[in-house]
Amino acid sequence: MATSAPDGTTVIATNRQARRDYEVLDTWETGVMLRGAEVKSLREAKVQLADSYARLIDNEIWVFGVGINVYSHASSQVAPEPLRERKLLLHRHQIDLIRDRQARERLTLVPLSLYFRDGRVKLELGLGRGRRQVDKRQAIAKRDADMEARRAMARGRRRL
Repeated sequence: MATSAPDGTTVIATNRQARRDYEVLDTWETGVMLRGAEVKSLREAKVQLADSYARLIDNEIWVFGVGINVYSHASSQVAPEPLRERKLLLHRHQIDLIRDRQARERLTLVPLSLYFRDGRVKLELGLGRGRRQVDKRQAIAKRDADMEARRAMARGRRRL
């Protein structure tokens, strides 16, 4: 189910696996070119981002593997393909920056979340470096240590 935030955004889906598998260095808010009843399907939160990725092809950024299910009340005559590639909308200088950083640092483009902002579908695109198994373990250990510290501080506040 989509969740609303106080700033007018409604989160449709997040890619939690990407945050675990990649060290995200930079993010951009991009628009998404959609067809037909795909927006209505997104309002029903019928989307899957788990195995999605983005690529730079001919100075355009395309996202692959975003599964938007068919809208339940749509006509059966024109059924869009759920896993088709979709073009992302960015400014030229942003695309140039992404292309340069990707070529120089060998980074990956990963979709992080899909949400509505002011009635328009936006995709948060991250530029990240893949983590190795050791890095994942360190990140999990750091997260667990931080959580334990927060719990200890909360227990200390309750005793006062």
